[in-house]
Amino acid sequence: MAEVPPNLTWERAAPPDATGPGPWIEIAFGEGDDGDAPVYLRETSAPDIVVTTNRRKWDAFVLGVQAGEFDHFVEGVEAEA
Repeated sequence: MAEVPPNLTWERAAPPDATGPGPWIEIAFGEGDDGDAPVYLRETSAPDIVVTTNRRKWDAFVLGVQAGEFDHFVEGVEAEA
């Protein structure tokens, strides 16, 4: 398992008006700006469990989300009011 740097800046993926502890997904970008630079993901309810990928794969995932490639996973799920 890759070592997780202790000085990461975690960004929470939550709506701006969100209250409470979540659980929410948090992301942190490691050193470097090339495709192999590390990207770290965790859930606020289990911050000691960290998934690591790289910038190239993260960017491909984000593009897929923006293109609607994963929308079928939430078909029929109603948004919370």
